[in-house]
Amino acid sequence: MSRRERGPEPGGAEAAAEDAEPAELESPDRSLSLLPWDRFSAWLHCVCVVGFDLELGQAVEVIYPPHSKLTDKEILIRKDSAYYYGYVYFRQVRDKSLKRGYFQKSLVLISKLPYVHLFRTMLKQIAPEYFEKSEAFLEAVCSDIDRWPPPVPGKVLQLPIMGVIMRADAQISMALPTVHEVDLFRCFYPVFFHIQMLWELVLLGEPLVVMAPSPAESSETVLALVSCISPLKYCSDFRPYFTIHDSEFKEYTTRTQAPPSVILGVTNPFFAKTLQHWPHIIRIGDIKLPGDIPKQVKVKKLKNLKTLDSKPGVYTSYKPYLNKDEEIVKQLQKGVQQKRPTEAQSVILRRYFLELTESFIIPLSPPQLRQFSQDDFMKTLEKAGPQLTSGLKGDWIGLYRHFLKSPNFDGWFRSRQKEMTQKLEALHLEALCNELQADREHLPVKTDTLKKLQTHINDIILALPDDLQDILLKTGTT
Repeated sequence: MSRRERGPEPGGAEAAAEDAEPAELESPDRSLSLLPWDRFSAWLHCVCVVGFDLELGQAVEVIYPPHSKLTDKEILIRKDSAYYYGYVYFRQVRDKSLKRGYFQKSLVLISKLPYVHLFRTMLKQIAPEYFEKSEAFLEAVCSDIDRWPPPVPGKVLQLPIMGVIMRADAQISMALPTVHEVDLFRCFYPVFFHIQMLWELVLLGEPLVVMAPSPAESSETVLALVSCISPLKYCSDFRPYFTIHDSEFKEYTTRTQAPPSVILGVTNPFFAKTLQHWPHIIRIGDIKLPGDIPKQVKVKKLKNLKTLDSKPGVYTSYKPYLNKDEEIVKQLQKGVQQKRPTEAQSVILRRYFLELTESFIIPLSPPQLRQFSQDDFMKTLEKAGPQLTSGLKGDWIGLYRHFLKSPNFDGWFRSRQKEMTQKLEALHLEALCNELQADREHLPVKTDTLKKLQTHINDIILALPDDLQDILLKTGTT
C-alpha cells in the first residue's frame, strides 16, 4: 500500500517557551460553574472528519462534540464578523477498490483562534493515530481539550493531550492581529526585494492574489501578508486557501466589476486565467529554507502572467508611494550570506514592518472625537508627520490620502473612537460618583457643581419607568 500524507494547513512549528505553566485540571467543586464542553469551546468550535467521494464530492462524516452543528456559514466559510479558521490534515492512501484508486480523508479542526503553530502541532500528533483508531480516539482527544484552562493572554501554558504535553504561548494579546504565527522571512523570501511595496498594498486594502504550489504555502503567505501591518488590524477579508468550490468564486472571478478588497491564496492553475484581471498578483514558488541570495527581479506586468507555471514574482502595475528602503534589503541579504537563522531574519523583518507601520500611524493618534477632517490632518503632517520617526523619503502625503479611503483606516478609526468614548464615559461616571459622595458627606464642593450633579441625577431618574421612580422616592434614595 502506497500512501501520501500532507500535514496540517496553514503550516508552522509549535510555539515554545521555557517558563510554561502546567495546565491546571479543575477540581469538581471549581468546575461546577462550567457546563460540559465549555472549556473545549474556548479553544475549538468543533473537530470534524471530511471524506471525498468521486461522485458526491466532499462530505462531513463525523462532527465532535456530538452536539456541535455546522451551519452554512461554517461549511462554506462565509465572511463573518469573526473568522473561522480550518486546520486540515489530509491523508491519501491507495485503494484499488475505489473508482479513483485512492482513499481520501481529512481531519479538520475549526476554531476562531488563529494559533497556527499550536493547532498544526496538535494535528501532527493526533491525526495519524486517529486514522488508525477511529472515533473512540477522537472522543478521548476532545475530552482532554475540555480540561484545558482558557487561552488567557499573558500566560504560557502546557496543554496535555493523549499523553503528550504541548506548549502554548498566548503572550500576544488576542486583540492584536499578530497572532498569525508564521515565518515571515521564509514566506517573503521569493519576493523579499518587494516587501515594502507589499506592505503598502496590504496597508491600503488592495485586492491581492497569492498563487502558490500548495495549500500550506498559500496559507502561510496570506497570513504573513495580513500580519505585516501589525499593530494595525487588517480589516478586509482574507482567504488563506481559496478554491473553486468557495461560495464567492463567481463574485471574485467576474470581470464585470472591480475585485473586492480581499487577499486570496490559491493553488489551482485554473485561477491563473480567471483571476488575471486582479490588479496585484504574487506568484510564489516552492518555499524552501533560504540558501543562495535570490536575484533581484523587477516587478512584472500582469499580461505576462498566463499560467501558474509563470516565474515567481510580483505582477502589478502599482507604483509605490515611498522610495525603496535599500537598507532592509541589504540587511536581509547579509543575513543570508552569513547563514543567519531564518528565525532571526524573521525577527528583523517583523521589527522593520512594526516600525514602518507605527511611523505611519503615529500622526493619526489620537483621533479627535469631533468629525475627522482630512484637510486638517494633512496640515499637521509637515511638522508632526512620519519623518520624525522614519528616515524613508517619498510621497507620504499621497500614501495617507490613499489610506484614508481604505477599510483599514475605517476599522482603525472606529476602534480608536470607541476606546476614547468609553474612556470619556468612565471619567464622566467617576466624576459623578465623586460629586455625589461629596454631597452626602458634606465635603467642600462648589455650589454650582452640586447643582449640575443634581440636574444629572434628576435627568437619570426621569428616564426611568414610573413604578421604579416611585420606589426610589419611597425608599428615600433620591
